[in-house]
Amino acid sequence: MHSFIDNALLSRLAALPIESRVPMLGNVVGKHRSPHRGSSVEFAEYRKYVPGDDTRRLDWKAFARSDRFFIKEFEADTNLRAYFVVDASGSMKFSNKGEAKIQYARRIAASLAYLLVNQGDAAGLSICTDKLHLEVPPSRRAAHLERFFSTLDKLEPAGETGLIDALHTIAEKIGRRAFVVILSDLFTDPAVFGDVLQHLRYRKHDISVFHLMDPQEIDFEFERPHRFVDLEDGTSLVAEPNLIADEYKTALHDFLTAVRSKCHDASADYQLVTTDTPLEPLLREFLTARLPKSKH
Repeated sequence: MHSFIDNALLSRLAALPIESRVPMLGNVVGKHRSPHRGSSVEFAEYRKYVPGDDTRRLDWKAFARSDRFFIKEFEADTNLRAYFVVDASGSMKFSNKGEAKIQYARRIAASLAYLLVNQGDAAGLSICTDKLHLEVPPSRRAAHLERFFSTLDKLEPAGETGLIDALHTIAEKIGRRAFVVILSDLFTDPAVFGDVLQHLRYRKHDISVFHLMDPQEIDFEFERPHRFVDLEDGTSLVAEPNLIADEYKTALHDFLTAVRSKCHDASADYQLVTTDTPLEPLLREFLTARLPKSKH
């Protein structure tokens, strides 16, 4: 059993579906709206009959009222394909007041992937550093989850982030609309991150961002001078925290504001999560917020 799998948690969350916020394109019939019209239980609209249309879908009541032929159109249902993009750069192994960011990312990705496959949808994994872009293609098969979990388990965060290049690659490679879940501490230029979000949005993907940070990175509470080491490039700096705390918090505020703004501009879900946050209420709130309003 993998350390990041909580069967009791998954059982409690199983009743909550993972819904797409945008119409999906899939290769099997499923539960999510498609941009195409087709046969479904949910009525969408009428359109005028054209030669070649299925006459079984003619609305004879509309014909009786207007003496014109109209076709009933319905929302086509399709399946959801999710890509979990996990940042495996060196900074993701940091832990202080919370668990390591990479472990928290594992737990989110594994839990949501399990729930997706359990409801008949597909989950894939993309792991990125500056030297590695490893992919596990999406699959709906239950046996596929073990490969998904094993790949997560073997993660060894190192080096600088390759998140931006990986996301641009994913935006181009995914031929159909998908649910893209980004798990990272986002130690990158917000403007550059905003550009890649717009690339994903242009390709009509449904984007969710889990911005993972240790509570110490937010609070910046230290009692004595410290050597601060960049876990991505190895550089270090000795500083008296009290002397730089105000400057640090101002820079952090500006950074978080910029990241949140870029996500908003790209219509992406944004969750700033500290790694001491209990997972169940986080995921429950995330899943509930994605439900159509009529299901809340």
